[in-house]
Amino acid sequence: MPTRSITVDGNTWLVFPSGRVTQNDLDEFGLIFVHGTGSGRRMRVTRYSPVGARSRERSLIELSDADLARLFEWSQPSDTSPEANYSA
Repeated sequence: MPTRSITVDGNTWLVFPSGRVTQNDLDEFGLIFVHGTGSGRRMRVTRYSPVGARSRERSLIELSDADLARLFEWSQPSDTSPEANYSA
């Protein structure tokens, strides 16, 4: 599974495809942003519709850093998201 990273406000976040399939399969993909490890780990989740590639992995690779930063801004905390099993 491809992994990207992005730095937001001095914090480095790893970015992964969520793997969760929505009813609009191949139209909308989920991304999970992870910062830190262990009990200090923070997670955020967002969804997006790819413009180019129709595979989760390929579309993540094709996103620019600016696109990732914009998706991060729109993301929600993991405790409000089924993609992260509502975990904090």
